[in-house]
Amino acid sequence: MKFVADLHTHSIASGHAYSTIREIAEAAKDNGMEMIAITDHGPTMPGAPHPYHFYNLSILPSEICGVQVLKGIEANIIDDQGNLDLEKEGLERLDIVLAGLHEICFPGGSVEFNTAAIVNAMASGWVDIIVHPGNPVFPVDINKVVEASKKYRVAIEINNSSLRGVRRGSYANCSKFASLAAEKGSKLVVGTDTHWAEDVGRFDKAAEILLQTGVKPEQVLNTSVEKVKSYLAERRKQR
Repeated sequence: MKFVADLHTHSIASGHAYSTIREIAEAAKDNGMEMIAITDHGPTMPGAPHPYHFYNLSILPSEICGVQVLKGIEANIIDDQGNLDLEKEGLERLDIVLAGLHEICFPGGSVEFNTAAIVNAMASGWVDIIVHPGNPVFPVDINKVVEASKKYRVAIEINNSSLRGVRRGSYANCSKFASLAAEKGSKLVVGTDTHWAEDVGRFDKAAEILLQTGVKPEQVLNTSVEKVKSYLAERRKQR
């Protein structure tokens, strides 16, 4: 399976990532990517940028180093109601909105509590991709999350960084997410969660899971730039 877009990358603005946007774009071009999304962490993450950072992303060019650039955020889901840490006025300015659970930003709780947080975030209409839902720190009802992704037409990410040891114990959960998505026809994305430019376009572990679980290329958004654009255009209509 060939991937042409990396929709989960972090620049130095995230506070704990180590490359500039230009360095990410250069690495993306070198690694065969046609599109990237700059998705720095939302404001409640320590070291993350002020909300105005996201309001001002519109000044970035739509293409850097020959690579198409989407302006986005990895927002933090902050409660079981699915609320995010950027106001709607900021979210509506962005090309793409990722959202996920992070230890320092989300209290965590029972399977039901964690599942409700993700499902309600999807139901809000503001989230385009749920990131690293296989994180074992936040156990969820995987079947309910995949069913919700189908109902609300929100893509689920298989996070390559998690599978490289950043979130230990993620492999089994990610495999189950991929397998159920393949069965139910939910949309998937593979993301690098890049915090260092040279990792852009590195999908090795996630690609292995897709192969093992029988996910078809047409289910995976970032196998085509046009597929990504069409998906995001459709998401905008639902807001």
